[in-house]
Amino acid sequence: MYKVAKVMLMAGVLMTGSQAANAQFGDILRGAQKAINNANTGGNRGSYTNGEAVNALREALKIGSQNASGRLSTVNGFFGNQLIKILMPPEAKKVENTLRSIGMGAQVDKAILSMNRAAEDASGKAVQIFINAISGMSVSDGISIVRGGQGAATNYLKNRTTGELTNAFRPIVNNSLNQVNATKYWSDVFSVYNALPTTRQKVNTDLVAYVTERALNGLFVTIAEEENKIRTNPAARITDILKKVFGAP
Repeated sequence: MYKVAKVMLMAGVLMTGSQAANAQFGDILRGAQKAINNANTGGNRGSYTNGEAVNALREALKIGSQNASGRLSTVNGFFGNQLIKILMPPEAKKVENTLRSIGMGAQVDKAILSMNRAAEDASGKAVQIFINAISGMSVSDGISIVRGGQGAATNYLKNRTTGELTNAFRPIVNNSLNQVNATKYWSDVFSVYNALPTTRQKVNTDLVAYVTERALNGLFVTIAEEENKIRTNPAARITDILKKVFGAP
């Protein structure tokens, strides 16, 4: 049976410390691909079938999505994580700096906090949507993910859930922002800014769309981190199928 360390060593991508924390799905899956190719061409075949491997991938993605959604839906799930914290968009930086320079820094900080709180409120709705998509994964889907190179697993979930997640997140984000009048303030300020003759790069006045998009981005980043835990950390393999395919702790 191929254990994760052996698979990754064969692929030359054995990672430790911060490297493992920042790795994407593809870095790990490339190692798995080499192991599968070796088995299919007469190398040391593992003691699990393609079906079992795909079941393990489903299990890993379900656990990862549940853990990610749970972490992000808590207070400071977004606001306290510098990797995914929602800030003013780059095109609004000039406006933000101007507001801070005239003593409105507290209002800007409140707006940033409200954007992150809205994303945290919405994240709890993601679990069932992800589980539905993962449950529908076929054996051929799973093999394609393993052989698809960097980002294949992330793209699988994005392609199958982004539309439904957007529809589920948007009303929650809108409600959260409206509670602090963030959408009205954003629209008023940036509508005026966009109308100025000196403004070359317009700012999207749809704050709900911006926060929803950033919330989804943070969700997928966090799921990738959870998948890496299962791939690289034996203690994270909490079910029999994960232990069998990815290596028992």
